[in-house]
Amino acid sequence: MSEPVLSTDEAFNDEKRPQFGTRLLKENDDVFSQNAWDHVQWDNEQEQAAQEAVEMNSTVKMSEDQRERFQSEAPKFWDSFYGIHNNRFFKDRHWLFTEFPELAPHNTDERLEPRSIFELGCGVGNTILPLLQYSAEPNLKVYGCDFSARAIEIISSQPQFDKKRCEVFVLDATEEQWKVPFEENSQDIIVMIFVLSAIQPSKMQRVMDNCYRYLKPGGLLMFRDYGRYDLAQLRFKSGKCLEDNFYVRGDGTMVYFFTEHELRDMFAKSGFKEEQLLVDRRLQINRGRCLKMYRIWIQTKFRKPL
Repeated sequence: MSEPVLSTDEAFNDEKRPQFGTRLLKENDDVFSQNAWDHVQWDNEQEQAAQEAVEMNSTVKMSEDQRERFQSEAPKFWDSFYGIHNNRFFKDRHWLFTEFPELAPHNTDERLEPRSIFELGCGVGNTILPLLQYSAEPNLKVYGCDFSARAIEIISSQPQFDKKRCEVFVLDATEEQWKVPFEENSQDIIVMIFVLSAIQPSKMQRVMDNCYRYLKPGGLLMFRDYGRYDLAQLRFKSGKCLEDNFYVRGDGTMVYFFTEHELRDMFAKSGFKEEQLLVDRRLQINRGRCLKMYRIWIQTKFRKPL
């Protein structure tokens, strides 16, 4: 298989779908009658084929020098990515408030209540800009950070950006001490959407620990990212693997593919309590070409105890 040319935010192909888990493929349904189906389970043959594909594309690992290059030059690769795409791939995430209703604009009676939301890895604003656009809350404060200075330039220049209610900045989330414009224990919600997968696995726990540190007691961390054996993982060519389940794309950006068990363990180690952990197994259909594409994402909500 050829290496995929895929956006770093795979949800862009998933915009106007019904709520997670509501579109089920029944035995007599025509699979090509819809663009996507939820909860499509694999049989043993498909599972075995996926395992073999991953074994094949990860047998040859990159050298230590190559791994160091991609990790040390990650800001350059992300700046290049955003420089090429600019804001052409920006889309309003229509599913955002459906899957994460906690982000939805508060009703009239609640609007006076202040709340603070921080998105880690905000990119060009696919989460932040809808928040600002649809919320009339006068006491809403939104923060966003990204590894790429170019991404921060792009989001800041968008017409929906409201500098009175939003502050965005460059941050390397793998640093032990975050330099952020807010205090510890201050954020009501932290959002991570297709972000942790871009981080070296050995540094992921540090990111989770810092998220825990800056959430308020009772605050919520909302997460969505790639699942193990997603189509994007199966399509990688041999020689693109940095370490198990961690790859380099053609543009130099990196991506990891998670299991629900390792995510559950990681969150628990930081002190979070699980509220939701869903494996979103989606069968996407290209009806024009009669193609079936099996996607796997993981969606979670974890809370910092009071």
